[in-house]
Amino acid sequence: MATSSKTSSEIRGNPAVAVSMVLGSITSVQCGAALATTLFGRVGSEGAVFLRGGFGALILLAVAHRDVAKLRRADLRDIVLFGITLAAMNACFYAAIDRLPLGIAVTFEFVGPLAVAIFGSHRRRDLIWAALAALGIVLLCGDFSGASIDLLGAVLALTAGAFWGAYILLSARVGGRSEGLGGLAAAMAISAVLLAPAGIAVGGAELTGGGVLARGLAVGILSSAFPYALEIEALRRLPNAVFGVMMSLEPGVAALVGFIALGQGLTWLEAVAIAMVVAASAGALRSASTPAPRDA
Repeated sequence: MATSSKTSSEIRGNPAVAVSMVLGSITSVQCGAALATTLFGRVGSEGAVFLRGGFGALILLAVAHRDVAKLRRADLRDIVLFGITLAAMNACFYAAIDRLPLGIAVTFEFVGPLAVAIFGSHRRRDLIWAALAALGIVLLCGDFSGASIDLLGAVLALTAGAFWGAYILLSARVGGRSEGLGGLAAAMAISAVLLAPAGIAVGGAELTGGGVLARGLAVGILSSAFPYALEIEALRRLPNAVFGVMMSLEPGVAALVGFIALGQGLTWLEAVAIAMVVAASAGALRSASTPAPRDA
């Protein structure tokens, strides 16, 4: 089984498959985040993130229960850390998007994956793509300079970004040491337990209210079960640094989803910045396209 120390020359399977997984994960997460904001008025960000984590854990445990049974005691420490990281990352991010537009929050949050891309790279070309992505993020941040940024929201988003970087590293480690989705499912269950006290306290009876459970289930699928499964498989195929650079698409996708689903407008400068991070992701794909055996 591949580990998190693999390099670009050790990619397993067809890189295009891994890239498709990352793109699908990014789109799914942002659509789920937009849907989650519709729950904030009834159950708060705490209740929404609890519903996301709870439903996501139930789905993954149902799908991967045989893999969970195969987990080794030696992997328990990493799985617990993974669960704590998931809970902290998602709680901070949902609190941030309760205070900031989706595109702005994700732009701040991206400092985590960008750091993984920069410090985990072993090739100069990966640093170039990371720098291009960073410049695009700076442009996005600069375009928001005339608006009133919620300071607490920015801090929460940056904190979520730090946990996001840890998530990438732990996801690669847990995915490399455990079979299937067993490690991820167990970590999701731990995360849901940690999110439950605040979620239940804030959401209360509204958690079972009309439409809330249905939307919570949809958020759990879109934001947790589906994308996390894709990402842990992608991280088995791509180096951490390349994965981190590819995640630079996240702010652009978030801005587009915010525009389409939430009416949060885009400016020409944001469009330029999005094009830059798209170019960075394309460069990362070329960097990762070393010939390797095709998936069966």
